[in-house]
Formats: sequence, structure tokens, C-alpha cells
Amino acid sequence: MKYPEIESSTLEFKENMPQKDQIVKTVIGFCNQNGGKLVIGVADNGVIIGIPAEEASAAVESLNQAIYSSSTPPILPFVYTQTIHDKTLLVIEVSSGTTKPYYRKSEGLEKGTYIRLGPMTLRATADVIEELKWQARGKCFDMMPVYETTEKDLDQDKIREFLELKTGEKEGKISKELLRSYYLVAEEHAHTYATTAGILLFGKEPGYHFTEAMIICSHFKGIEGREALASIDCTGTLFEQFERAFDFIISRLSKSFVIEGPRRTETLEIPKEAIREALLNMIVHRNYHLRSPSKIAIYQNRIEFFSPGIFFGPLNPQNLKLGLSFIRNPALCKVFREAHYIEKLGSGFPTIFTSYEKRGLKTPSIIEGEGFVKCLLPRPTVDDELPLMIDELQPIIDLFSTATELTMADVTKNLGLSRTTAGRRLDTLIKLGKIKKMGKGRSTVYCRSNN
Repeated sequence: MKYPEIESSTLEFKENMPQKDQIVKTVIGFCNQNGGKLVIGVADNGVIIGIPAEEASAAVESLNQAIYSSSTPPILPFVYTQTIHDKTLLVIEVSSGTTKPYYRKSEGLEKGTYIRLGPMTLRATADVIEELKWQARGKCFDMMPVYETTEKDLDQDKIREFLELKTGEKEGKISKELLRSYYLVAEEHAHTYATTAGILLFGKEPGYHFTEAMIICSHFKGIEGREALASIDCTGTLFEQFERAFDFIISRLSKSFVIEGPRRTETLEIPKEAIREALLNMIVHRNYHLRSPSKIAIYQNRIEFFSPGIFFGPLNPQNLKLGLSFIRNPALCKVFREAHYIEKLGSGFPTIFTSYEKRGLKTPSIIEGEGFVKCLLPRPTVDDELPLMIDELQPIIDLFSTATELTMADVTKNLGLSRTTAGRRLDTLIKLGKIKKMGKGRSTVYCRSNN
């Protein structure tokens, strides 16, 4: 019998009763993020083992006291027993705290603050502790003032371009009320400062104030090496970074062409919408408080989108397909959405998975690491998906010595192949650049490429 839920950032299993110190750390990790529960008596694979009923009952009262006295601010957990198919489980449950950061009293704030990373409990870094403090005050980093700036550090022309794109009408003077409504400026002690969002979106010199808020794009040789074939640094506003990074990725990928009547249709090797959504997610949801650039690495068999910061809210790689959305940067999201870059919140990852599924490509993967999130978009390769030897392809190539164009029927009839096998080998030759496909449906023909 398995437990009805799986381990995640809000649920952890323990087969046996852990040390109280470990329980306290886990509970603190839950409180510092989205709440959660620790279930004792369940194996890592979810199988219900159970613990002695007497041990569970004795732990209920002692754990309440231990957690309360060991944590600062004090945590009041909900500790109870649960019986499933005659197996006794001990459950320790807490909600997300409102006075973050929580930490172990004996270790102090810097060393005793813990967070959840997937099913693991880890010690929080100084940057994460700072972010927890903002959350307790109801603040978001993109709405925070950049104290060495003023309203004059915002490019008025760029703001007008955005407003015209949104409304279709040209704006005259940009009022302070409008800037406040988009959280582009913040006022403190009679001074007006540009915010993080203001500088990143419309700043005259975003890189001066946020030196690491950039995207490094690299195209590497092979599947693991670090030999760069091409590389660029995408700087400027976030909109400018998006455009430069998107164009770089597209320029480094393979394209195929199909002639339909007088027109030539171009198809990229992977869905453009998946690239767009992965890039938008990386830009809009990254943690800009972390002093580290975003990175895009193109390999022979995949594209990696590396974003500083872990998931915001109770997201994990398993539930991203559900379209859940938890916003770390509400001001950035608002502007990107009204600029028509984002259709609706929560649609990004479902679009990525759906677009790959429609094309019959390998499923993308999302990895949450210690301080980063990485999205991997597989690239189709001859080695991975069409492992045909040249001696299997050569007979088709030889047919072109007697004809300038071939149909599917010509290949199946002359070589005694099924339509499925013939189609697969013709597709391989197209990917290798040996032949090209012209026409559509019954009028489809294949001819030699100029390569």
C-alpha cells in the first residue's frame, strides 16, 4: 500500500523516527516557504511501513514542545497520528509562516535558516534569507527602490513605445501616477527612486545598476564539451535581451523546407513557441537579487536555459504541466503581459510540453537545483532518433543517378521497402541535407540537394 501523495517541496517521508534536530530543520524549511507536512512511517518510495503506535503517541506531545522551543520565531506545529490499513503514521504539519525567516535558535539566523528544495531540506544562503525578509513585509524585489537612481534614470521614449504598443495611441507626458501604477518608481522620505522593474524594463543603463542581469548565450560543439562555436552577451533592457537571445537561438538551429506551390515553407527543428516560452520564463521569473547571469547553452542534442533562483511558490518539475503560476516578479509580469509577450500566466510550461508532444519529439525536462532552475529542450539528432547506417541510405541515393525526382512509390517499388521504412530513410536524408522534399500530399516528390 502506497501513500496517496508523492514527495515534494511540501511533503517529506521518513521510514523511521528521525532525530528531533532533523525534524526541527524540516519544519523550519516548510514554514519558510509554502508549508508542508512530514509523514513518519512511509518509505522513500511511498510504501506505507508504519511505526509502533506507542512511539507515535509519545512523540505527539514531545515534538510540539521541541519544535516550539527550538525555533525563532516560535512555530506551533500540528502533530497527529494517522492510521492507514492498520498502519500507524505520525504526521507533523505546518502552514507557511507569516513572520519569515524562521531559524533554529541554537544556530542563529545566518546558519539556522532552512528552506525546502524539492524533497530536500537545505541551509538558506544570505540572499535567500534577505528574500524571506521581503516576503514577510509583503515586498517583491522587482518593486524595491534602487537607491542610487532617480526617475530620470528611466528612458521616457522606451516607456512611450510600451504604452503605444499596449493602447495603440501615442502618449504625451508620462505622469508620476502612471509610473507608480506600473511600479516603475517608488517614493521614500520625499524622494522618488526608480525601482528594480523600472531599471530592468526601461532603464537608460540597466547593466550599470544590475551588472549580472544579463543572458550569456553560447553554442557549444558536441553534447558535453565547452568548445564554443559562437557566443554573445545579451545586455540592455529585458525586452532587448529577449530579442537578442531569441534571434541567436534561432540562428543556430537547423531548418527544413517544403515547397508548397509557389511558396517555400520553413520549419525549425524544434517548436519556436517552446523556445519563446522557455526564454520568457527564464527572464520574467528569475531571481534578480542573485548576482549571477542567466545562461543559454546550445548543444548538439539539447538547449539548456539556466535561471538563477529556485521555484517561487509550491511549484516543482512534476506539477508544471498543470499550468500553476506563482509570481516572483509581479511588476515584470504585468508589463510583459501588457506588451503582449505573455498571453496568460501559467501557460508557459504547458505550451512547451504540448508543442513538443505535437511534433513527436522527446519530452523537455525541468531541473531544480541548489540555487537554480534549468529547462532542457531536446534537439532531434540523427544519432538519437534515426540511427541508420549509410549503407542503408545509399540505395536511395543511387536511385537519383537515373532520375532527378523520386516519389515515395518509386522508392518502395525499386527497393522493396515498406512505406514506413522508406519514409523514415527519406526523412533521414533530408535531415542530413542530402535530399529535399517538394510538394505536399500525393504530389510530394524528392530531389537531390545542392549540398
